[in-house]
Parts: sequence; structure tokens; C-alpha cells
Amino acid sequence: MNVDIVTTSLLRRNRWRVLPQFRNSEVGDTFSSIEKVFELSDTEDRVTSDSESTVFRQNIDGSIFYVKRFHSTRGIRSWLGKSRLRGEWHNLKLFSQLGISTAQLVAFGEERCLLRAGKGALITASLPDSVDLAELASREDARLKDPKWVATVSNQIACFTKKLHNYNFAHNDLKWRNILVTNDSLSPQVFFIDCPTGQRWFGPFLSYRIIKDLACLDKLGKKYLSNTQRLKFYKQYKGIDRLSSKDKKAVKKITNFFNGRE
Repeated sequence: MNVDIVTTSLLRRNRWRVLPQFRNSEVGDTFSSIEKVFELSDTEDRVTSDSESTVFRQNIDGSIFYVKRFHSTRGIRSWLGKSRLRGEWHNLKLFSQLGISTAQLVAFGEERCLLRAGKGALITASLPDSVDLAELASREDARLKDPKWVATVSNQIACFTKKLHNYNFAHNDLKWRNILVTNDSLSPQVFFIDCPTGQRWFGPFLSYRIIKDLACLDKLGKKYLSNTQRLKFYKQYKGIDRLSSKDKKAVKKITNFFNGRE
């Protein structure tokens, strides 16, 4: 099986890629083309669905894969630049390049008609025995009250977030639901996922997006973490022991970011 499959017609172009490690296997065969991916049934194990996309689980020989299918695209992004789907797979690859743990890409691609993005799909391998932080918060998991567990997870999130921002990249939706953590109580590992609209910014645009990323993290943080833990996270993120006057202003912007927006 070729890594890249390109199909063209007079107006339509279809590029599909299966990652090399999954070729010549049952996984590679199941996801070998965009047509085969759209033939898969999504009714038995659907995760989410809206007017643009559907996400469902696909079990292959005991291994779980997440299939995200985009049926249509809207707005100017579908005509120019990256579609949401293209943005997501580019950003997952960027996370890996920056040393940020993320979901493993299996296959991806989309159909384009002239300059407009059409249907497409993205397949990732599941992260076994993991849960997103928003789920832990919703069930008031005891680990959120364990200082050592919180410190371990917080340090990883601070490190990953700093790597993104040092690259002038903002996640743009860095909420607890988009952060997975393994169910290891002693050595939990953090993964960043679901980043279709993240991109690089510069100057004041970057500064604003950085504040937004940190505010998204603090949105649930202020409900489930102590002020001391929240402040320690910021210091870890900045790599400092004490706040400067500039840091204090930044912290105020972060904590007030969503005031009047909800």
C-alpha cells in the first residue's frame, strides 16, 4: 500500500495518507482510502456528531481508533488556507515535533474541489486507560485533591504550554476537555489533543492568544484548584520563583479574561 494516495479528476483532487507504521496491516487496510473510511458504520459507537462532522470509535482486533469524518466545511477557511481538518492533523504533527505528547496519527486526508475543501477524515489511535481533565472535574475525582498528583500533572501542562508559546503558537481551545491524563495515580502522563484552530501568531495578536490559552486552563482551575496551586502553575509556566509587576498584570488579565463573556 502506498503511503500517499492521490486521486484527481477535472475539478476534484483527493489526497489520502496512511502513516507508514500502519501500512500492510488490518488497520491500514481498514483505513486505506477516504472512500473506505466513509463506508464505515458510525452508528454503534458514536462519540459526537454535528452538522459538519462525526466522531466514532472503530475497534480493530481489540485496538480502538477514533475516526473523525468531516461531511462538509463552512466559511472562508473552506476556500482559502487550512480547513479545520487540515489544521488538526498539521497541529498534531507539530505537537509531536515540539515534544508534546499527543494522540498518534494513523491516517488522514481530504477532498478538494478547485480551492474549496470538501469531505475529509482523520484517524487517531486511542490512548489506553486515559481520561480528559474535564471528565475528572465533572465527577469530582479524588485525584484533584491530591497535591502530588496535581503537581505532577500541572508541571507537564505548564511545560507543554510553554513549548507551544515559545514557538509563537497558541492552541486557541486549551480547555480541560482537550487534555488527557493517564489513570496512573503515581506517574500520570499528560496529552494535548483536539487542536483544529491553533496557529502561530506574532506581536500583540500572540500576546492576546497566550492570555486566552492560560485563561482557558484557569476556567476550571479556579473551581477545582487552590489559589496556591494556580499561582504555582503560572510560575512553572514562566520558569520563575517570584512574580514581577509585569507578571502580576498578566495574572490579572488571565483571571479576568472571561468576565462578561459568559
